[in-house]
Amino acid sequence: MSGIIKILAVDDSKSTLEVLKRNLESSGYEVLTALRVDEALPLLEEYEIDVVITDFKMPQASGLDLIRHVRENHRDIEIMMITGYPSISGAVEAIKDGAGEYLPKPFTAEELLSAMERIMERVKRRKAVEPAEVPAENYGIYGNSPLMQLVFRRIGKAAATNANVLISGDSGTGKELVARAVHYHSDRRAAPFVPVNCAAIPDSLVESELFGHVKGAFTGAKEARAGFFEIANGGTIFLDEIGDASPNMQAKLLRILQSKEFCKVGSSVVNTVDTRILAATHKNLKRLVDDGSFREDLYYRLNVVDIPVPSLAERGDDILIMISSFLDRFSKSMQRSTPRMTDEALQALRNYSWPGNVRELENLIQRLVVIVDHDPIEVTDLPDNMRFSLPMEGRIDRTLADIEKEHIKNVLAMAKNNKTRAAEILGINRKTLREKLKRMEGS
Repeated sequence: MSGIIKILAVDDSKSTLEVLKRNLESSGYEVLTALRVDEALPLLEEYEIDVVITDFKMPQASGLDLIRHVRENHRDIEIMMITGYPSISGAVEAIKDGAGEYLPKPFTAEELLSAMERIMERVKRRKAVEPAEVPAENYGIYGNSPLMQLVFRRIGKAAATNANVLISGDSGTGKELVARAVHYHSDRRAAPFVPVNCAAIPDSLVESELFGHVKGAFTGAKEARAGFFEIANGGTIFLDEIGDASPNMQAKLLRILQSKEFCKVGSSVVNTVDTRILAATHKNLKRLVDDGSFREDLYYRLNVVDIPVPSLAERGDDILIMISSFLDRFSKSMQRSTPRMTDEALQALRNYSWPGNVRELENLIQRLVVIVDHDPIEVTDLPDNMRFSLPMEGRIDRTLADIEKEHIKNVLAMAKNNKTRAAEILGINRKTLREKLKRMEGS
């Protein structure tokens, strides 16, 4: 978010409002105050409020009434509930109705500011998934993380030359997108971009596929055919999964890289070609060279400019930008409005390891848009292996009892106070959960 964060504090205690105002303004926030809910409502309409901090029990309308009003009329406003009458049932109800933080009185300045930091993290996540134009310098590839900024710089440098490029990264990271970005921002953009899957070409057809053949060159060659290099003349050939190229293919590629010449199968006529090579691999080519399974001379011919593409798990909040893009794209394709995701669902996806990288994320979002028929998309809509990946928040010097309390509260809130479902998630029976809740309320 840009600019000063504007907070509306609502409490029937003037002293509490003074404490809130003093601590928050000293930390750079702007604070408006109201002693009652009916005083707060006009302020919500007049000002662009980012966060509402409300007391639980107040005369006339309560804090829960205010939370429900905000959720129904100002869904982008974050909410913190504070109360001098803390209870598990009150916390669950507040969280269920939309309060992102629940802070019992009396609280320290440190506890207040820590809660505000957590709220600001949620604001950041929400803003990151709001639709936005991708900056032109990002070559149409989503991401603002430091590792992706390095990729963008390498793309720019590679596009400005005719040097061969080796793009490395795990499967599903978007290596072909990087290759296309290099081609379509180079002087060769008007000529063809020809992708070739090296792992999919049988060894017996390597020469014909790469260089073409003349009519009658072999059984079944009823017509002459151009090969990939001839089709890509003047443009770019993208050799995907170059690490899976057979020794025969490696030899053929090395020859054309050295001489820029080839003969079609069944012909002795030498053809000259001007084709730029972009290669990609999910394997460690240097290790393959050391193992003797990849030619060292070919490796150095290909690896003039290297562009390592990071895994999705290494890209931080880039995932939130991509979630926004995929939600928007798949919703438009289905001619429906774009759904939101709850903060808990976004955090679960942010914490997941993503072994399938961007491809796995894209498939997941498409499935959610197709299957989920309510808005927002919730944690419970996610696959089991992603659903419970939320980290425990708070200090590491807490007791096990405190951690257990917080976890039970979080699970109850996620289960919408369904104790049977919460007990299943916690791995205990309903009677045990009920006993734990009684102890928590009495402590």
